[in-house]
Amino acid sequence: MVNKVAASGLITLKLEEYWPEQALVSFDLKDYLFMELILKEKDFREAIKDHDFSQYEGKTLLVFCSADAIIPAWAYMLVAASAAPYAADIYQGTEEEYLRDHYRRVIRQFDPADYAGQRIVVKGCGERDVPPAAYLEVTSILRPVAKSIMFGEPCSTVPVYKQPLKRG
Repeated sequence: MVNKVAASGLITLKLEEYWPEQALVSFDLKDYLFMELILKEKDFREAIKDHDFSQYEGKTLLVFCSADAIIPAWAYMLVAASAAPYAADIYQGTEEEYLRDHYRRVIRQFDPADYAGQRIVVKGCGERDVPPAAYLEVTSILRPVAKSIMFGEPCSTVPVYKQPLKRG
């Protein structure tokens, strides 16, 4: 019996494998606002001083405000100053924003030459929800060099791009 998928020369790219290594934890400034509207400096400083930042040891801390409030830049700076000794990374934004930026950084490090002239399948389903922006980014990076790009599983794909035939 011949494994046609293995013999096809397809490269399967699993974006899920590039998921951030550190756990992602949220720090919502809304919880520190007076009436979920106003950040009072004295109260905020006291709350930050009393907060146990050691719980973020080795994790990526996502700092944002889910309330429609004006947050001064120094508030983010206070959180960063307190979390820096513990957190592996500190990011201003939500998990969705972080993942979008993370995948953009990772995919831009791909060497397109590794995929030149190749038939690529970008795996879709997995245990993690890879952001749609990652699929957009990988397509825009690989399209100039790939022979073809497909989405799905090697046995069942959706064609995305096929290099035009060269006419001589």
